[in-house]
Amino acid sequence: MKLSCLQENLKRGLAIVSHAVAGKSTLPILSNILLASDDGRLKLAATNLEIGITCWIGAKIEDEGAVTVPAKLLSDVVGSLPNDRIDLALDVRTQTLNLKCARFETNIKGTEAGEFPTIPTIDDRIPAAVFPPVLLRETIEQVAFAAATEETRPVLQGVQLRLRDNRAIFAAADGFRLAQRIIELPEPIAQQQELIIPARALTELARIVDDDESLVEMMITPGGGQVLFHTSTVDLVSRLIDGRFPDVDRVIPQQYKTRAVLDRQELTKAVRLASFFAVASSNIVRLHMEPGGEMGPGRITISANAVEIGDNKGQIDATIQGDGGQIALNVKFLSDAIAAISTPQIALETQSPQHPAVFKPVGADGYIHIVMPMTVR
Repeated sequence: MKLSCLQENLKRGLAIVSHAVAGKSTLPILSNILLASDDGRLKLAATNLEIGITCWIGAKIEDEGAVTVPAKLLSDVVGSLPNDRIDLALDVRTQTLNLKCARFETNIKGTEAGEFPTIPTIDDRIPAAVFPPVLLRETIEQVAFAAATEETRPVLQGVQLRLRDNRAIFAAADGFRLAQRIIELPEPIAQQQELIIPARALTELARIVDDDESLVEMMITPGGGQVLFHTSTVDLVSRLIDGRFPDVDRVIPQQYKTRAVLDRQELTKAVRLASFFAVASSNIVRLHMEPGGEMGPGRITISANAVEIGDNKGQIDATIQGDGGQIALNVKFLSDAIAAISTPQIALETQSPQHPAVFKPVGADGYIHIVMPMTVR
């Protein structure tokens, strides 16, 4: 293998695939990155056997070939080289990769490419769905963080994706909160699908998807055990999670007794102030809603009390429908729910202190975030 490419392109490509490198593994090859010439471009690939990422960068190919080298060492070397052309050459006999850039020369001992696991790639199959890249990334960022991080319930470590006609429904839950986003697809699907994709895989996808891409194609591997997301320069493949996802539709409240519409930035500030005290008191923050009258608007009081350090109380104006009331929530889950919404105003819907709180963006349909209440004695 003999080729040349720009340092900035190789550095960017390595940054994309390096997140799929196995941190600790009994298979040393999983700590390597595959470099291979591929149809006039340089292909970079890494996998931990759960997620695989492949990236293509522009290169001038003189001789075809492939090799795997230690991921961290290669990334450190390339990241420290000047922003100039890099010449790469492989000594096939010793499996040593030679890199020359400006006045620097490096030799890295590698391993034969044949030992690297095969990562599924796109073929001539019709995509199960296509997504606009900006909308896909926004949706993932609004949903994936609500998935569970503990391994006790593997199904909840994933994001449920339901494909229905021209809609995609993303949902994640961890037993204490639920986030769901419904988006319109640019093209109707050929067949209804229901998948559970690891939240980590989707988080990586959101990180690497380029806004300049036309569409992101999603495909299911023939065995049905993996999902592949494809763009013109990057592929991400992930195993799917087996199991039955909770019935999301049954969890989402269909009615409310109190609905408050309030300014997102003001709510963010009030909750942040309360959080300084909530963290010392079981992370509990209380929201008390009072409807307005002829004399003025309604208001919400956000408070937290920690016996050992003190307390905080803040009030913000709100348009409140219904009887008012109060609810206690986990301050981190409340903060995450607010941060997931970008509209200037947020709607908060409640039924009672024992029922979940429902957060929705005002003026934008399709997103809902549910937080379970906390019991306060």
